Amino acid sequence: MAEPKELAANHLFIEVTGAGLTEVDGLYVPSTAPPIKSESGTVSSLGYWNGKMAWDRADGKSERSPALSYSNSYKSWRICRLDGHLAYDMTCEDEMPPTNKHWHVYKKGVAPAPQVVIHHFDPRLPCPKPNVVFVLGGPGAGKGTMCELAESQLGWNHLSTGDLLRAERDAGGATAATIQEYIAVGKLVPNEVVVTLLKKAMEEITRTTGKNNFLLDGFPRSLSNLEGWFDVFGKDSELPKMLYFECPYEVLEQRILGRAKYTGRTDDNIESLKLRFDTFKEETLPTVELFKSKNKCVEVDTGQARQAVYDVVVGHLAEYTDIEFVEKPLSERAEMLLGLRPFPKQRA
Repeated sequence: MAEPKELAANHLFIEVTGAGLTEVDGLYVPSTAPPIKSESGTVSSLGYWNGKMAWDRADGKSERSPALSYSNSYKSWRICRLDGHLAYDMTCEDEMPPTNKHWHVYKKGVAPAPQVVIHHFDPRLPCPKPNVVFVLGGPGAGKGTMCELAESQLGWNHLSTGDLLRAERDAGGATAATIQEYIAVGKLVPNEVVVTLLKKAMEEITRTTGKNNFLLDGFPRSLSNLEGWFDVFGKDSELPKMLYFECPYEVLEQRILGRAKYTGRTDDNIESLKLRFDTFKEETLPTVELFKSKNKCVEVDTGQARQAVYDVVVGHLAEYTDIEFVEKPLSERAEMLLGLRPFPKQRA
């Protein structure tokens, strides 16, 4: 008879909100219920119930332990009330409590269905510090392509300040009006707003995915940006490493004009490119020089073949990259980005 598979320790936390019931909403921690036989005859283990992870209420007020667990008999995830009776359930065979499905209210009319969020770190404690690498380079240097590859192939998180600002503005967040005000007149959004959004995004991703390796694409664009970084993260925080994608202007020009044929970007033209490149030299290059003087800048020659550029990026990120990602075969998308296979032809 085969030995039962050893279960990984349950280190996850569950946050339940939106039910409107204080006996349901709240934080759930890995269950400490002693190993016993469940209703389906399955013998549980610490932090598990019926072979799946299980949780107790953090406040310890529920009469049932675990208070959030899986039922083999009913093939459903279940959240209990303080008295131990069922409050919500979700019929499925998912390994984890669903976070993107509508939970069923066991007793109709009691309360709306809750929102379930899985945390990889205890939300009552400060979030672990992110491991950050800044990514800079002129327009068309290949920053976005290499960041996409590092995200899909190496498990790094790719964050673009421009994308974050547009998302915050469109979502109507606390700083949406400020962001729109500056964008509308073509001014740079205040450093504090930009860096605070970056910090918020990194903490949310770290807590909900457990991944804390980040590539910040296009940041810091100026010495002022860098000052804003230390204002938010602390004057004594360590200066992150920078990947600087070096590329001759003539090559950048060829790439931008070639890209313009299929991207539809209004700023992919000669006049705009010259303005963007002048701004880059005036505002961003002094920042790059500062990182070089601190031995924190890795120059990457992006005039060479994309595969060679990618190999350099992999080498410099390897220290913080899980071995499972380093050995991961290239996906079809990655091969296309590296020029190893053609992109599918677009229909007219």
